[in-house]
Amino acid sequence: MSNEIKLTAMPTPNPNTIKFLVDTYFFEKGSLDFPTKERAKDSLLAQELFGIEGMAGVMIGTNFISITKDDDAGWDKVLEVASNKIKSLLSNKESKLFDDKLLDELDKKNENEPDSVKRIKEILDSEIRPAIGMDGGDCEFISYEDGILTLRLQGACSNCPSSVMTLKMGIENRLREDIED
Repeated sequence: MSNEIKLTAMPTPNPNTIKFLVDTYFFEKGSLDFPTKERAKDSLLAQELFGIEGMAGVMIGTNFISITKDDDAGWDKVLEVASNKIKSLLSNKESKLFDDKLLDELDKKNENEPDSVKRIKEILDSEIRPAIGMDGGDCEFISYEDGILTLRLQGACSNCPSSVMTLKMGIENRLREDIED
């Protein structure tokens, strides 16, 4: 009886990023972003993917992996190798894909946050992040001060030509509906 991992490679609006939908969940919510090889040191999965020539970034969502290639790397050299590495690592139940401290960071909550920050995070988590995740990306809350929200776009969104539209027309408009300031 084979316990083969099912992967579905999907294009994203970013021509340099592919999203692999995986038939398993890595964690309940959030994402882990590895924009550089150096940041990948705490994730076996990200380290292995950065071992592929032409790999520029890795982001791991709840049930997907987005990989971004260098502009000059061809998908013919990256896609199949990445797919095989992901299948191999996920099939090996002994593999520890992430350091515990990475997973602990996903669960951090600040109970002393103002109500406006809690509401922003609630909208991001329930509406915006799932929508962006469908395109292989994510957005991370950085700060909200003096009416200015700072987010970090990740995965397919980080250097996508459509990211300005995502921010202005999608996220900003949606948050203005509920957040007065």
